[in-house]
Amino acid sequence: MDGIEVLISANDIQGRVADLGRQITQDYEGKPLLLLGILKGSAIFLADLIRHIDLNVDYDFVAISSYASDKQSSGVIRVLKDVSCSVDGRDILIVEDIVDTGWTLRMSYLVENLKARGASSVKICTLLDKPSRRKVDVDVDYCGFSIEDYFVVGYGLDFDGQYRNLPYVGIVK
Repeated sequence: MDGIEVLISANDIQGRVADLGRQITQDYEGKPLLLLGILKGSAIFLADLIRHIDLNVDYDFVAISSYASDKQSSGVIRVLKDVSCSVDGRDILIVEDIVDTGWTLRMSYLVENLKARGASSVKICTLLDKPSRRKVDVDVDYCGFSIEDYFVVGYGLDFDGQYRNLPYVGIVK
């Protein structure tokens, strides 16, 4: 696609998602796992990941915002879509598309909220991690790829609502 340089190929993504699925299967054997995707970006990753988890799992989505505009955090958390099932006594794996600086406020709110509602455990799985942009420590339990500070699109990640459908992760030139 014009203006997009492939960073992580579709084949590399699928291989790593399969690896993550095997690890999650091993770690959660015999536990009532709920995958909780953060909308919109994680939907494609979650759909592929769940097919590689060899357990009886459930999934749901949440939508949370802390932004007054596209670029600046308001500092106020808004729940746009909450979990639609009980989390009490369940092991929850939050599935996110990318972890960088803007993510921490929303995620810490979500983790604490789920624990307060009785979740047995809450862990985090992300497709992409940008540790160079981290300002606050974030415990990522499962990571697909660690990347440099690029503006990326594809495989669920967008630029102005575009490029989510690319089968690879690319750098916007």
